[in-house]
Amino acid sequence: MALSRFWGWFLIHIALFLSLCYAEDPFVFYDFEVTYITASPLGVPQQVIAINNKFPGPTINSTTNNNVVINVRNKLDESLLMHWSGIQQRRSSWQDGVLGTNCPIPPKWNWTYQFQVKDQVGSFFYFPSLHFQRAAGGFGSFIINNRPIIPIPFDTPDGDIVILIGDWYTRNHTALRKALDAGKGLGMPDGVLINGKGPYRYNDTLVPDGIEYETINVHPGKTYRLRVHNVGISTSLNFRIQSHNLLLAESEGSYTVQQNYTSLDIHVGQSYSFLLTTDQNASSDYYIVASARFVNESQWKRVTGVAILRYSNSKGKASGPLPDPPQDDFDKTFSMNQARSIRWNVSASGARPNPQGSFRYGSINVTEVYVLRNKPPETIDGKRRATLSGISFVNPATPIRLADQYKIKGVYKLDFPNKPLTGPPKMETSVINGTYRGFMEVILQNNDTKMHTYHMSGYAFFVVG
Repeated sequence: MALSRFWGWFLIHIALFLSLCYAEDPFVFYDFEVTYITASPLGVPQQVIAINNKFPGPTINSTTNNNVVINVRNKLDESLLMHWSGIQQRRSSWQDGVLGTNCPIPPKWNWTYQFQVKDQVGSFFYFPSLHFQRAAGGFGSFIINNRPIIPIPFDTPDGDIVILIGDWYTRNHTALRKALDAGKGLGMPDGVLINGKGPYRYNDTLVPDGIEYETINVHPGKTYRLRVHNVGISTSLNFRIQSHNLLLAESEGSYTVQQNYTSLDIHVGQSYSFLLTTDQNASSDYYIVASARFVNESQWKRVTGVAILRYSNSKGKASGPLPDPPQDDFDKTFSMNQARSIRWNVSASGARPNPQGSFRYGSINVTEVYVLRNKPPETIDGKRRATLSGISFVNPATPIRLADQYKIKGVYKLDFPNKPLTGPPKMETSVINGTYRGFMEVILQNNDTKMHTYHMSGYAFFVVG
């Protein structure tokens, strides 16, 4: 009897020990070696930024609540920071990889980022945030999968495919940076890349021979999840696949009400997941297209990314004209209405934090309202600078997050205006002073002549108008 009681207590202790061992969320580890390599995505040899000798960089694959550890070794000739776009840094804001939160990683140094992808799912990407390095590469996909206990709101796809689209210049990023610093514009890009490769030669006049293009291989009668990211620097792109519908299923960590689009505008920094059903015949391959929006289409024809969707039983090469872009010459609200048609799937299970008060959307207590107005660049102290609400931001020598953490005075001012300033513009390190757990209404007012996109780094928000 005593022996059986002993073994009973022994087994209970073993069980408790094992449960404690597995109580913490798992870790995933990555090593990033960031270097320059020579590549010719548009047929012209140029210096690009690679990670582990890959351009684009490797995909970070994680699961909700994983602890992600990424050791970044900087082998560039200038300082570096890696930003994990859209990852909500909860109690780890100093891992965000932007100048406001981190000191740069000097050349030949390394830094280990560690953060938890807490209560998040979906499709994101990372990129270098300093010195206009994003124009030279250094980007890659960042996937957060559902935990097995939480089902995805659609049948498990037959494959998971990452597609990185973005405008591209053959000029070195340092030359582009110098032009911007001199108050000049970037001009028209030299092309649009798809997964770091140039366009398929759909037109002998517009596309030179010998350019390597991307091919996405699929099997007939299957459904694939396409995670599409606009990793460019300035150009909104329309994404479409010849003769196929795109069933939108997720947008930057939020599952959406599923609806079909023949094409979708994807602005700089945006990420979408589509379900693609390979239900067409395989008489030929199909075009995958990413073309510029809100530009003179006749001038920008050569700035079009084209890849190939190839069925395993395909009988020939893609041919003929590209599928048409949106015909909105007489409907300037097409893109806005398309964006407004996207709806959150609130019935889907998933890692989704419940913001304070969000169960009563009709009675949210808005604590601050900010009108953010951008204008064409203005001359301040003899140099053309961009402004927001009359202020041109100045990066301090000490990151704002560190100054806040260590109570260093004089680094920044909590005086960003809630409406545009009157009078001449000024240069300041001016910061919005928000209320903890408050609800902020932000009105973005574009008084420029060009399309602008904004990145609310690490924040969840609702578009209300």
